[in-house]
Amino acid sequence: MQVVLLQRVEDLGQMGEVVTVKPGFARNFLIPRKKALRATKENMAYFEAQRKTLESLNANTKKEAEAMSAKMQNLTVSVIRQAAESGKLYGSVSTRDIAEAVNAQGFKTNRDQYTVNQSLKTLGLFPVKLALHPEITLTVTVNIARSEEEAKIQQQRGTALIKENADKEAAAAKEADVDTSAFLEPQTTEEEAA
Repeated sequence: MQVVLLQRVEDLGQMGEVVTVKPGFARNFLIPRKKALRATKENMAYFEAQRKTLESLNANTKKEAEAMSAKMQNLTVSVIRQAAESGKLYGSVSTRDIAEAVNAQGFKTNRDQYTVNQSLKTLGLFPVKLALHPEITLTVTVNIARSEEEAKIQQQRGTALIKENADKEAAAAKEADVDTSAFLEPQTTEEEAA
């Protein structure tokens, strides 16, 4: 199916280009989100008539996005969740949770603007891509912790606190092996020695 793009779409094209996409992608994503129109004669004429308006609207939203991007540089948000001792969360962190955490810091975003490339199911610091405008993206760091204090420590160290706990447990297990090995060695009795 051929569509004319009403705005820049990543990995597809620029505003005004006529591109060929799969029908489902056009019907379910591009057209409902007003990113494209079907490439019919009527829609092409409508686009050409509205081109200057769309370009000025795009320029204004891009300026707003650039200003917001400048304020959001190196932004880190904390998301507090319950987790097991191993650092695995009881559930996961979604784009909705990330959007709420960013909005709590005074910015206005929605969950559709975030791209998460991995499952956020453990404690730690994770980079998340935020698209403020089709041409402006930045990275927000999501700090998933059990408490605010733990989030501050993780932010300072740059890693999750579970590693420290795992190292302590490994050292304790190693000491336990050494202590129990003395008891497990075969001991000779006086009868066997004679």
